Amino acid sequence: MGEEIPSLKKKLKGTPPVRLIVVSFLLVILTGAVLLSLPVTARAGAPTPVLDALFTSTSAVCVTGLVLFDTWSHWNLFGQVVILLLIQIGGLGLVTFTTGFSMLLRRKLGFRGMLLAAENTAGSVIHVKRLIKIVLFFTFSCETVGAFLLMLRFVPRYGLHGMWISLFTAVSAYCNAGFDVMGFTAPGSSLTGYVNDPLVTLTVAALIVTGGLGFVVINDIFSAKIRTRLDRQRPRVLQFHSQIVLRTTLLLLVAGTGLFLICENDNTLNHMDLGEKLNAAFFQSVTTRTAGFNTVDTASERDLTKLIMVFFMFIGASPASTGGGIKTTTFVVLVTAVTSVMRGSDDAVVLKRRLDKFTVYRSLAILTIGVLVVIMTAGIIMTTNSATNGVDALFEATSAFGTVGLTANVTPTLTTVAKMAVICAMYIGRVGPVSLGLAFTLRKGRSSSGTILPEGKIVVG
Repeated sequence: MGEEIPSLKKKLKGTPPVRLIVVSFLLVILTGAVLLSLPVTARAGAPTPVLDALFTSTSAVCVTGLVLFDTWSHWNLFGQVVILLLIQIGGLGLVTFTTGFSMLLRRKLGFRGMLLAAENTAGSVIHVKRLIKIVLFFTFSCETVGAFLLMLRFVPRYGLHGMWISLFTAVSAYCNAGFDVMGFTAPGSSLTGYVNDPLVTLTVAALIVTGGLGFVVINDIFSAKIRTRLDRQRPRVLQFHSQIVLRTTLLLLVAGTGLFLICENDNTLNHMDLGEKLNAAFFQSVTTRTAGFNTVDTASERDLTKLIMVFFMFIGASPASTGGGIKTTTFVVLVTAVTSVMRGSDDAVVLKRRLDKFTVYRSLAILTIGVLVVIMTAGIIMTTNSATNGVDALFEATSAFGTVGLTANVTPTLTTVAKMAVICAMYIGRVGPVSLGLAFTLRKGRSSSGTILPEGKIVVG
């Protein structure tokens, strides 16, 4: 037994960080599935089918929000606490979580640990300790402030139970999870009862956007704009990555709001005045960015609206954030690359910066794998459930891959095979298609031979 432990440590040391991260998510999912399958977590006191428990655990850890049954109606308080912990761990990433608490306990963080944390947060090894501290402090601060703001609405209405609703909603919103415990008002209602309540919708929207910006951007904003002012220094310009993320996020939010308002003005928004329509349209634009909450009935939306939402869900949030999708930066790289080709340029240039070809190749790989995952998942849903039309199946599949959690009432009707397909889509969308591929293809000690190969010419287009 004593010889097995050193052997295990040796294997872990030789394992690529990206593989450990991918496996860590899987282990948390399996642990959550075991807990949620126990009778002690269900309101009825009966065991939950293993596949259903696995589906719920995957949805929570991958911060998606797709549910087979209403969270409040099916799970008791203990079950809801388990789901909330899975959401928090999944949102931050297990490595970020454990590394952060190891640092708080003043335990030594070796170079291997720093490499792992840097991979998980997309930061640099040199600054990873500071980045982890900022991530944890900022996350818990945002969730606390959001919970207190929501308490102003929920506590007067629901008493002490409103405190739990506020905390659960705040954590779920910041982590872009989309789970809610509002089912006691009407099962599956989400936030539809608060569509005209700016305190609730804007608070939740702010948490969603903040959580979706990414840990690197949060660190950059803190260092460049906040810390410099506290030190009475001149604020510096944000990094190139942060500028791209913030500009793209703003553009997508504005575009999503406008398109939803136009398409649903005389449909799901018909009973509202202009101010209420703008508020509802903005919230829907925010939530399609991988959050999963809804203030209007998604199933009642027009097919054109759903297709537009599919586009935004597929893009998702930003790198190293609590959200999924192909990411905003990937979208920018792809658009820039296509524009450059159309102009006859050899380089992809954005904001007077040239993007390296490896970034373009990686973005193309992410797009290709993402499209394949969505198409295959949608095909399985349609094949196994003839009552689901193509648009709703595509909507469900994209929602799973983008870890969004919105559904046109398709999730509760999924067959066993379809559930397994959606589980895989959620997992791939959360850990990232390229990261998942690298986790199983990287080998220790493998390097390029340095051989220069002859160029091969092929006609395309």
